Amino acid sequence: MSLESLKTALPDYARDLKLNLGSLATEPVLTEQQRAGTFVAAAYAARNADVIRALLAEFEPRLSPEALTAAKAAAAIMGMNNIYYRFVHMMGEASDYKTLPAKLRMNVIGKPGVDKVDFELWSLAVSAVNGCGMCVEAHEHELRKGGMTAEQIQAAVRIAAVVHAVAATIEGEAAGGAAAIAEAAE
Repeated sequence: MSLESLKTALPDYARDLKLNLGSLATEPVLTEQQRAGTFVAAAYAARNADVIRALLAEFEPRLSPEALTAAKAAAAIMGMNNIYYRFVHMMGEASDYKTLPAKLRMNVIGKPGVDKVDFELWSLAVSAVNGCGMCVEAHEHELRKGGMTAEQIQAAVRIAAVVHAVAATIEGEAAGGAAAIAEAAE
C-alpha cells in the first residue's frame, strides 16, 4: 500500500482528506525528514494498520534508519507520556501529582538519535493526536525555543490531524461494512 492507494481507499465523502494528504506530502515549510517523520509518527499514533503500512511505504525511504527509529520512538514514548501528563493536568494545580516525580523512563527524549527539534516536532504531532494539552504546550515551547516558526509547527499538526482523520475514516468504513454484513445475515 502507498499514499496513492491510501487515498484511493478513502470514500468519496472524504475527498478533502485525499486532497490534504496529497498537499501535505509535499508541504514546503518542513524539511523532508521533518515531514516524513511526522507522517510516520502520526500514523503510529493513529493506530491503524493500513495507514501505518501505507505511510511507511511512502515515507520510510525518505528517512535514515536513525530517523525512522526516532519517529517510531516519538510515538511510543508519547503514547506513555500523553496518558501520564494528561492525568497530571486533569488533576489540577492543587493536586500533589504535579510535584511528584513521574518515575517513568524517558531516555529517548534526551538521546533520540536525530536533531532534537525534529524529535520534538514528532512528539508534538503525536501529542496532538493523543490530545494531551500539557505535552502539546511543552513541545511547542521547545520547538519555538529551537527556532521553529508557527507555520512549521502548524504544518506538523495539520499532518497529524489529517493522518488521524484518515485512520478514523478507514476504521469507520470497515465497521460500517461489517455492520451491513451483520444486518444482511440476520
